[in-house]
Amino acid sequence: MNKKLLTEDEKNILLNSIRSIEDFPKAGIVFKDITTLLNDKEAYSLLMSHFEDRYKDYNLDYIAGIDSRGFIFGAALADRLGIGFVPVRKKGKLPSTTVCEKYELEYGFDEVELHLDAFRDTKDARVLLIDDIIVSGGTAYAAANLINKLNVNLVEMCFLMDIKMLGGAKKLEKVAPVYSVLEI
Repeated sequence: MNKKLLTEDEKNILLNSIRSIEDFPKAGIVFKDITTLLNDKEAYSLLMSHFEDRYKDYNLDYIAGIDSRGFIFGAALADRLGIGFVPVRKKGKLPSTTVCEKYELEYGFDEVELHLDAFRDTKDARVLLIDDIIVSGGTAYAAANLINKLNVNLVEMCFLMDIKMLGGAKKLEKVAPVYSVLEI
């Protein structure tokens, strides 16, 4: 499989397109705002072309994107690869029969869910899970557990960024291989 990595110059194009906002959503947090990457046609095209090059030979059946920024990358990549897209939603947002997984937040719990028929009963479906940033890894861990409950093959988890000092990727690697374009 092609596992092409970006050059340092290409990584810098992406890094320079992401705005950092201090003290958001609360004091002491530096929020990585990807909206500035999304509206930068060069950076967004570079990222999506990289994802396409990386995953075109993985023989994927579906991309599962985590609510909500994973939808942006996941749906575009699924279209480029000519495969299906599956949304992993916050609890209460899907209209049909679902399976859900609870996960811990800093101050409480939340849940994500998938439609029970999200993968259309595709035998041994090959799935890529995608989102924007690994922080603690809690949401992606819950999403990966959901995917595994539906008896499909979670091939890899893919992220734009990994905030290394928080260790979320190590938690996720227990479930499936993890790829991050950028490490901060």
